[in-house]
Amino acid sequence: MTMKTTWFGVLLALGGSLQLLADGPQALAQNAAHEASQQSMTQKTLAQVVAERPFPEYSKWWALGNQFSTFMAESIVSEWSSLLGNDGDLGNVGTHVSEYLRTVYRRDARSSLTQDFARHILSQPLQSGEFDALSYAFFRSAFELIERHLDRYEQPLQAERRQFTKRVGRRFFTRLHDHLGLTLPKALNDEASLRTLKVSVRQVSAFLKDQGYFRDHVAFRFDVDVRQKVGRIVQPEAAFLERLTRERLAHAVFEMGYPVILPSAVYLFQTVGEAQHHSSRTIEELFDRVGCEASETADFDPSGYPPDMVVELWEIRRR
Repeated sequence: MTMKTTWFGVLLALGGSLQLLADGPQALAQNAAHEASQQSMTQKTLAQVVAERPFPEYSKWWALGNQFSTFMAESIVSEWSSLLGNDGDLGNVGTHVSEYLRTVYRRDARSSLTQDFARHILSQPLQSGEFDALSYAFFRSAFELIERHLDRYEQPLQAERRQFTKRVGRRFFTRLHDHLGLTLPKALNDEASLRTLKVSVRQVSAFLKDQGYFRDHVAFRFDVDVRQKVGRIVQPEAAFLERLTRERLAHAVFEMGYPVILPSAVYLFQTVGEAQHHSSRTIEELFDRVGCEASETADFDPSGYPPDMVVELWEIRRR
């Protein structure tokens, strides 16, 4: 993707519909307005944002698959460990895990949860709320580390935070690519290559659902009929490749039923201004490897969707 470097966030439609949002490639001009919005959000504490938007539908936990948990632990911890100025001390992460579990789920962290995740030792299946807390804690710690040592980085704070999420997604996708034996086309230039891509997207989506990342539904669709601020976008699936070729821009819709990290993604965005977007960064990397820049848009209104559905409108461009 060619992404704006000010904020890539999660925005919750409080009327009941949910949407995880990240920046579109043409949003750089909105830099100042987004910075002001971000500053107002980051003044809030975790307790404040949880009180404003609790997620009671996530209070009943479900088990996550060991393969997903292991691949994600390796990806998150490896990138967290390699951050500039990181001495590997898990104390701060463990504090975030405990605070998150108490504040969001009213539960105590089980003994050695953070240490086991960091060492990729999963003696028992991770529960959904545990992974939600671990993801929040490691990403919050990473975002804090980047800010603390920003003078050692080349890009602005939000760009560096965004790059961290992208690196985790790249590493996780690499594990999935090998585990699932994915076959990717070198480019999207004909119907055969598009069919191959669709198979890989379905394989990744099915893995994430089977392993519990999505509780009950996932679909990445190339047939689009949605409204956004600039107007209505209608794209039959059969027109996807033609538009990508002729206009160098096509669209897709990513539907997710109860993604396991929705609470922490909302809370990270509202307190820090950035969120993890594990599945979106994974799909982003998939498109990157076939020569495309793919991104969630930031101006899509999901109000026509049911409240249990996270919906993203994607823009896909050829490089």
